[in-house]
Amino acid sequence: MNTPSIWRAPDLSGRWWPVFLRNLLVWRKLAVPSLLGNIAEPLMWLVAFGYGMGALVGQVDVDGQRVPYILFLASGSICMSAMNAASFEALYSAFSRMHVQKTWDGIMNAPMSLDSVLLGEMLWAAFKALFTVTAILGVMLALNISHSPKLLVAWPVLLFAGIMFSSIALIFNALAKGYDFFTYYFTLVLTPMMFLSGVFFPRDQLPTPVRIASDWLPLTSAVELVRPLFMDQWPAHPLRHGLVLALTTTAAFWVALALTRRRFRA
Repeated sequence: MNTPSIWRAPDLSGRWWPVFLRNLLVWRKLAVPSLLGNIAEPLMWLVAFGYGMGALVGQVDVDGQRVPYILFLASGSICMSAMNAASFEALYSAFSRMHVQKTWDGIMNAPMSLDSVLLGEMLWAAFKALFTVTAILGVMLALNISHSPKLLVAWPVLLFAGIMFSSIALIFNALAKGYDFFTYYFTLVLTPMMFLSGVFFPRDQLPTPVRIASDWLPLTSAVELVRPLFMDQWPAHPLRHGLVLALTTTAAFWVALALTRRRFRA
């Protein structure tokens, strides 16, 4: 009997919902401390750099328009928060359920495929990211950083970003032998992306080769879509950046699924 390829098309169905609901019911008991933990760091970045460094920088140039530095930082840091929240959930929490607690094995004793379990985990991580950025966005509104009606459009973009980064993180979740492995991902992947994607300073300050490479970073596309919305404008190249998000998400989830299938086969 031939063993099915790990690269076969995803077998997805609505059975991801019980996985999502199970995670929601467990998390609900720790929702408040989880929320405080997720929003504390980005708010400290915002206060320390937005108000502290912002007082020194004043305004920055964004596509020929001068905007307050705190607005520039807020529109980038909220994308960074979506990235970090989705990544943390799809790494540490998902690894605990998959490897340590053996929750996935228990779920798959029911008529549930591994593909649906992974889809549920990916969407759950994206929801956690959306929950986090919604709370941060509420604080930004309270601080009067931006009141653009176009922020309503930023909300689904941030959800899409959460889906993308949770899919990428699940690749490393499938490869990990222990929690220490995730340090490499945060240090060698997320941190450089954070500094090269225009979160803290305009990318046109980068050397030309680095700037060209940064054009295709997933976080760059999220920032380029969200930042104009904070400024009450529409993104200049929404199709291009939207395609980067969509293609990265599709490819990352497929790779994550293949590697997870291989891990469970072994």
